[in-house]
Amino acid sequence: MRIIDLFSGAGGLTFGFYYRKRKNEFVRNRKNSFVFANEIDHFAAEAFKANFPDIKMINEDIKLLDKERIERLIGDRPVDLIIGGPPCQSFSTVGQRVFDEKATLYEEYLRILSIAKPKIFLFENVKGMLSMRETFYKTDNHGNIVYEIKKNKETGRERKYPKVERYGRKIIDIIKEKFEFITDDFGYNISCEVLNTVNYGVPENRERVFVVGIRKDLDIEWSYPKAIKGDKLSIKDAISDLPIVLENENVVKYNSQPQNDYQKLMRGNNKVLTEHYCGIYGEKIRTVIQNVKQGEGKEDFNNLVESGVIDKKYRLTSGYKNTYGRLIESIPAPTITNNMTAPSGLRCIHYSQNRALTPREGARIQSFPDWFEFRGGVGSVTTQIGNAVPPLMAIILAKQIEKLLKG
Repeated sequence: MRIIDLFSGAGGLTFGFYYRKRKNEFVRNRKNSFVFANEIDHFAAEAFKANFPDIKMINEDIKLLDKERIERLIGDRPVDLIIGGPPCQSFSTVGQRVFDEKATLYEEYLRILSIAKPKIFLFENVKGMLSMRETFYKTDNHGNIVYEIKKNKETGRERKYPKVERYGRKIIDIIKEKFEFITDDFGYNISCEVLNTVNYGVPENRERVFVVGIRKDLDIEWSYPKAIKGDKLSIKDAISDLPIVLENENVVKYNSQPQNDYQKLMRGNNKVLTEHYCGIYGEKIRTVIQNVKQGEGKEDFNNLVESGVIDKKYRLTSGYKNTYGRLIESIPAPTITNNMTAPSGLRCIHYSQNRALTPREGARIQSFPDWFEFRGGVGSVTTQIGNAVPPLMAIILAKQIEKLLKG
């Protein structure tokens, strides 16, 4: 397949079309080639280039990719597939949802579809996209958005929010309609489904929306891959072979053998461990971590404060119910987020060690192999990991698409 990769990030979705899994190893999938990839973030683009050096990476705003340039890149041969999903922060139900410019980046995806006219497209985003609506904000006499201060009921924090005048249609309905009828004689038959990566060999409960479009002139029908039968991988299955890390420590060597097939797959022939480090905590955070058991979090810790077991000066006054939470070793991880290295993040304290996850542990849980490289500081690295489609999920989707085009 000839593929165009949009909003690629560090390349989680790319990985599934670049590699395939054979005998519990990742091997290059020579049946696929990439016309180009596009990513606006500098560090994510650098990571992409490090991992996929033979794919042309265009590190700039997608809006700068004009029709003539895209046509030159494509050349005379047809494009089979466009993959990618615009940034998800606008649609996420975690934190502040804002209908901003990022929420309409699907228009750029649509524009490139209309130029490249691939046989199929694969569009991915967070589940929150299904409930997001067009939002029209109140403006003043000068056309500036009017804001108001609101207090978050869970965190107690005051934040500035734009005042809403009215809501419009659901974004997913707009996307379906626009992608189905791009022009009078060109468009796609659309399928949309929420898939949980835990059902496809990834040790993580991560629900994502996958929108697939099949060009209307093709006599083929899409079906989503079936869930893998058998027990789900736990977080312990995923990361228990990785070395212990203490505060202010960066570990670069393995000190044990892989304990299961998943760990063998993730390690491959890798020798040097990267992104496996921990920062330094203050006294309050350290106290929280030491007193939170598996499955517990903020409210359990505050109950200890209320009962007099822990001094009231340590009471947690910010964060959501599932923040400051310790992971449960025997079950899959919850969704890995950009805040995986912060104990105050959404349930990301290691199940047995008194610290948050390391970036490498987050990458492992997302099914990135240990030899996969990331770029930038810890914030950039965790964003590259947290925003990605898990590679093992991507491989299964790629296999399904290849099978469809063969038929």
